[in-house]
Amino acid sequence: MDLDKVRKRFLPMSETMFYILFSLREERHGYGIMQHVQSLTSGRISLGAGTLYQSLAKLEGDGLIIQTAEIERKKFYLATESGTIILQEEALRISELYRNVAELLPLEHT
Repeated sequence: MDLDKVRKRFLPMSETMFYILFSLREERHGYGIMQHVQSLTSGRISLGAGTLYQSLAKLEGDGLIIQTAEIERKKFYLATESGTIILQEEALRISELYRNVAELLPLEHT
């Protein structure tokens, strides 16, 4: 896999894609990913099945996740080493954004 090509395709990453990949630091199936993202965002992001499975296909096609199992029609996925690298790079980008705008936030949020 060409990591530079994958970087160009995924970075910067949409918030939805970020949370899907972030959720797959642990093995999860589709509905489990939906629940995890909803929990992480306090319900702000509610993934539809179409969005989720289209994103999973893209991530899997580019080698950022792998299917680890299929149990009773539930497909389980996990981030690959490349997926973890891309996720970490995106987290650094988001951290830089936060540092640069922190002065705009009320004191209780800094």
